[in-house]
Amino acid sequence: MKIGVADTTFARYDMASEAIQELERNLSIEIERYSVPGIKDLPVACKKLIEEKNVDIVLALGMPGDEEIDKRCADQASKGIIETQLMTNTHIIEVFVHEDEASTKEELKNLAIKRSRSHAKNVVKLLTKPEQLQKEAGTGKREGGPDARPL
Repeated sequence: MKIGVADTTFARYDMASEAIQELERNLSIEIERYSVPGIKDLPVACKKLIEEKNVDIVLALGMPGDEEIDKRCADQASKGIIETQLMTNTHIIEVFVHEDEASTKEELKNLAIKRSRSHAKNVVKLLTKPEQLQKEAGTGKREGGPDARPL
């Protein structure tokens, strides 16, 4: 198996390195990284990783800004990522950290680290322990912040 990691230069923190460290800590597996300029470039980066590098799953990491245009770009990127999943029948785990999710740079950095690593663990579960995700279904787990908890 091979994992793809797509990230952007626009992000204010190197989320991919965090995710890769977490993946390598949990699996002995080949990882392909593909960095692009901005968040709207992620769908094609993911598609290239799947079709040209033959990865089995992709983590797509990005950090949209806090302006309205950034939110629209993130929404368009999300739609492109969904379309890419459907075109390739391959999971792409979208890991976005929006700048307005935190009030300080340190909080934003910590959120980026936690969310990147949490989603990397989800990739490990999807590949090696899908039954673990079934056990967690409906529990209100949230990556990067406090869990919502089940009803």
